[in-house]
Amino acid sequence: QELDKMGILEKIQEIEREIARTQKNKATEYHLGLLKAKLARYRSQLLEAPKSSGAKGEGFDVMKSGDARVALVGFPSVGKSTLLNKLTSTHSETASYEFTTLTCIPGVIEYCDANIQLLDLPGIIEGASEGKGKGRQVIAVARTADMILMMLDATKGDMQRFLLEKELLTMGIRLNKKTPNIYFKRRKGGGLSINSMVRLTKIDEKMVQMILHDYKIFNAEVIFREDGTADDLIDVIEGNRVYLKCLYVYNKIDQVSMEEVDRLARQPNSVVISCGMGLNLGYLLDQIWQTLSLIRVYTKKRGEPPDFTDALIMRSGCTVEHCCHSIHRTLVEQFKYALVWGTSVKYSPQRVGIQHQLNDEDVIQIMKK
Repeated sequence: QELDKMGILEKIQEIEREIARTQKNKATEYHLGLLKAKLARYRSQLLEAPKSSGAKGEGFDVMKSGDARVALVGFPSVGKSTLLNKLTSTHSETASYEFTTLTCIPGVIEYCDANIQLLDLPGIIEGASEGKGKGRQVIAVARTADMILMMLDATKGDMQRFLLEKELLTMGIRLNKKTPNIYFKRRKGGGLSINSMVRLTKIDEKMVQMILHDYKIFNAEVIFREDGTADDLIDVIEGNRVYLKCLYVYNKIDQVSMEEVDRLARQPNSVVISCGMGLNLGYLLDQIWQTLSLIRVYTKKRGEPPDFTDALIMRSGCTVEHCCHSIHRTLVEQFKYALVWGTSVKYSPQRVGIQHQLNDEDVIQIMKK
């Protein structure tokens, strides 16, 4: 199996070299598309590492707790553990050498009535997706999070961000990207049916056919509901990709020039902080809250004022039904109607049904049959 793994790694490197040295133009786009599909296939073989191996490596098994889970990802010694110590009451060992943190250390941030679990993971190094430095386990934990905080060293510029994104991309994590709106379904027979609802500019039918053939798929239905790329199609076929929100956090801004701080802070989804001097940590918490897009819903009993001490923490876009489930699972069957005060209704209070969408800091009173 080790030999097999080495063989796959060599094949992956060979294809990466081939992609790097191929010019990108109209004549080579089919060739490149096929290479990308092959690459994705080999990588997914690597991911589904040997099933039958004896002793499993140490995975970081962390109990999910709180209302949301945030994973701290970054190179060794960029200040992940220092941030955990600053934001939570947990203590994670910090020292000025690499790989101080060896396992996953969870902490809890209490912010806006919500408990947000923050996971301090070991540093990722280049080649982590191939298993270097416990990288596979680290990225596996990151896949289960609701959001990734990518810690970067402000003194190193954009290099770290580029390398980390590449490692996460290889392990099937897509950052700050929506799930491609492409319908794909295998069929028993009937050949390939490829349709699109928009004009495709980045891929054509022949390319789709070649990619599917490379996956040995000869009977399937594909519908493009957006102008997707070959990579999007491959992601949909693979079906094991996770799409996560990501905040890029540049630490150690006290060691770089003001112009550089200004440049980094103006990039999308970026926050500049200094853990050592405690700069901008409040804004970082605010950004985490906004990126997770959690909302607070307060409950109210009949004839009593609302209970503002204990909020239900829900995801944005949640309905009254979700609220009922989080209060008690039998509540939905007895649900008659609800009264809502807040920004999601025209009048306060307003009588609403079970499908009504709630906003942040709404007050709800549920009436049973």
